[in-house]
Amino acid sequence: MNLVAVEELEREFAPVDVVLVESGGDNLTATFSPALVDAQIFVLDVAGGGDVVRKGGPGIARADLLVINKIDLAPYVGVDAELMVAQGRQARDGGAVLALTRTDEASVSALCDWLLGVLERHRAGRHTPIDPGPMAPHSHDGLPPHTHDAAADHQH
Repeated sequence: MNLVAVEELEREFAPVDVVLVESGGDNLTATFSPALVDAQIFVLDVAGGGDVVRKGGPGIARADLLVINKIDLAPYVGVDAELMVAQGRQARDGGAVLALTRTDEASVSALCDWLLGVLERHRAGRHTPIDPGPMAPHSHDGLPPHTHDAAADHQH
């Protein structure tokens, strides 16, 4: 459904520089395929609990950027935001992690800088999407669902 909507946006507003697609819920990893995007930002809300990072998963480990969001709420929900960020860095083995609060100009600027950097590298042909592993079944413009293998992949 999201892919069809993105394709419609691309047709209507081409050229499109950036499209943000939010995919959320309890079964996120079962319904989202990072192979459909050029860059993935995986966002964790501190209000979801301090143990979320420790649970791991492909989004935490392999997204282009892990955002620990709403860190200003951590004291109100009994979460150690610094520990979440540290665990995120450890789980990502050097991958980018950003502690974010919408009211903190520096953290919002850091997110914007990251996004603009990806866009710049993409435009210059220097951005290589992270290999997300096997792609989930998906469809385009009402065609039957299908998957891809590395040898027969096509552009999204």
